[in-house]
Amino acid sequence: MPYFTHEGHRLHYREQGSGRPLLILPGDTSSAAHHSGELAHFGDRYHSVSLDFRGTGRSDRIETWPADWWEICVEDTAALVRHLGEGPAILVGQSAGAAISLMLAIRHPDLVRAVISDSQVEYLPDWWLREMVARRRVPSPSAKLFWQVAHGEDWPQVVAEDDAAMLARADAGGIDWFHGRLAEIKCPVLLMGSLADDLMPNLPAQIIAVARQIPECSVYFCATGAHALMWTRPEHFRRAADCFLAALPS
Repeated sequence: MPYFTHEGHRLHYREQGSGRPLLILPGDTSSAAHHSGELAHFGDRYHSVSLDFRGTGRSDRIETWPADWWEICVEDTAALVRHLGEGPAILVGQSAGAAISLMLAIRHPDLVRAVISDSQVEYLPDWWLREMVARRRVPSPSAKLFWQVAHGEDWPQVVAEDDAAMLARADAGGIDWFHGRLAEIKCPVLLMGSLADDLMPNLPAQIIAVARQIPECSVYFCATGAHALMWTRPEHFRRAADCFLAALPS
């Protein structure tokens, strides 16, 4: 299984196919283990790679997740693009992975060819973060299975650390992912989501607000589905993503 090391942490990724690099970045409490379908779909045209973020999946565990864990994941992802050595990558991010993708495009524009952001918003208020943590404290059987597949038998530790990081951000007033810097993104961006997404706060309005700030941006909404679009309406997600990718400059 492929690994690379960044800042003393051994990070795992899954890969499929060959060609230009396309990175699939998981959402919160997910991992590359859940992205075999996306790896296969994009792997027929790209070197598709899905990263286990620091502390998740098969990557090294960390004792305590800091409040800026997501921003640290941006730098881990940048290190992966450099490790692959195949030039700037297309980033396909789901939920928090989408926020990490857009932050990477802001911080390291030389490493990003394009971004597909699935089911992410610009701002998460403190009340929403606390509500998410409260829901996880009594997980359903399906949630437990989801986390076990993602991380293995120590999934309760991973979820607890993610909860702690979310509560730290709630105490700071919420998460403003981009701090007014979206206009700095110069690569093409596709924002996607379901109009029926009942997880993210005000997702359609927030996606439109994000689109208005990015110079080269397209938006795709599906009337049905849920969170995230790539899993609840994969045929719609893949069709829109393929159209976007086919239009990218060579």
